[in-house]
Amino acid sequence: MLKIRPMPDADYHKLFQEGIDLFNAEEFFECHEALEEVWTYSQQPDRWFLQSLIHFAVGFYHHGRSNRNGAKRQLRKGLKKIQAYLPEWDGVRTGEIDREVRERLAVVEAGGTFDGYPRILQSGPWPGLRSPLRT
Repeated sequence: MLKIRPMPDADYHKLFQEGIDLFNAEEFFECHEALEEVWTYSQQPDRWFLQSLIHFAVGFYHHGRSNRNGAKRQLRKGLKKIQAYLPEWDGVRTGEIDREVRERLAVVEAGGTFDGYPRILQSGPWPGLRSPLRT
């Protein structure tokens, strides 16, 4: 059985902020990697919040690689999961990213492309995982 080793809270904070910074730099694959590492240790309600941001990153990664179906699928998943966290959650302006992703998804669904990606805006520092897995 795989044992998950806990990490210090400071590492969760560093990885989360790194993920946000990578998203905003349009480094979507790397963003996915950083946020997924935090997600691995998460439980609800943190889990779906993190997954929504990961889905957005993966969706925009697919868009950048001209994978329209992959982009649509991932963006829809992210939009579905982020609904419980609107309009703001843990220092992230979720209402704004939700709106921006919806706009980009509509373009992709209509067969178009877009040049500018949304940014994840923060209103304050991320408070960290509520109850990280400790095994």
